[in-house]
Amino acid sequence: MSDEKRYALTFPGTPGTQAPQDVVIVSWTSATGPGGHPVYEDASGIVRAEISDSGEVRMLASGGHQSPHLPVHAEPLPQT
Repeated sequence: MSDEKRYALTFPGTPGTQAPQDVVIVSWTSATGPGGHPVYEDASGIVRAEISDSGEVRMLASGGHQSPHLPVHAEPLPQT
């Protein structure tokens, strides 16, 4: 299990535009994802991701009819 408690997930901007990338901060939850790794979520609970010890990210749907996009980067953040 990873010692990281928070990650910054960076998602690409809108294709075909010069929109900035979106950054979402996710925090550790006590849940485990389908791959057996810890689940992290944002404050709203909408953005959920399973993140392995090696930094691999699997986005998890938090509701029906979602098709979550993969982040381009997952950066561990210092513990507060």
